[in-house]
Amino acid sequence: MNHLHIEKKGLRGLAIAESFQEEDKISTLAGVVMRRDFIIDGFVFGQTTIEGNDATDSILQMYKKLHRDDISFLMISGLIISMYNIVDIKKIWNELKIPIIGVTYENSKGIEDAIKFHFPDSYQSKIEEYRNLGERNIISLHTGHDLYVRIEGCTIQETKNLLDSFTLQGSIPEPLRVAQILARTKL
Repeated sequence: MNHLHIEKKGLRGLAIAESFQEEDKISTLAGVVMRRDFIIDGFVFGQTTIEGNDATDSILQMYKKLHRDDISFLMISGLIISMYNIVDIKKIWNELKIPIIGVTYENSKGIEDAIKFHFPDSYQSKIEEYRNLGERNIISLHTGHDLYVRIEGCTIQETKNLLDSFTLQGSIPEPLRVAQILARTKL
């Protein structure tokens, strides 16, 4: 397991968020490389298919496009993106060997029912993908907001420390906030 050295000012992470509109067939992904001192040190774009199965591979391609070996972690806004395109953080961890943190902002109760509704003929495999995401943990930020996280390659305490250090206010860590803004402008 790689440990996150939060105390390092130059610690860099890649944060990925998405944006799409209801009628779209493709979702825009934006990635921002941000240092621990909030300096933006790079960005990258990608895309996923709405209701597809390509989110994991798209994220891996985005990371590889950067040609960087100084990225210490990957933070993703949501692990079920682009209308049930599920991100496999175990696969990403196995390929990159850096901590992977999937962040959501609300409880996802009823997700299995929603999957059955959207994929009546093939929901079994999607539900299996969802269940393989691993345990979801609640982290209370220093701002008073809660985040729901799934992680690979780091501890809950390291994740909390990292998210606290990157969250200035509210519930959205700065790298994800900037990635969300960038994804929306790419529409």
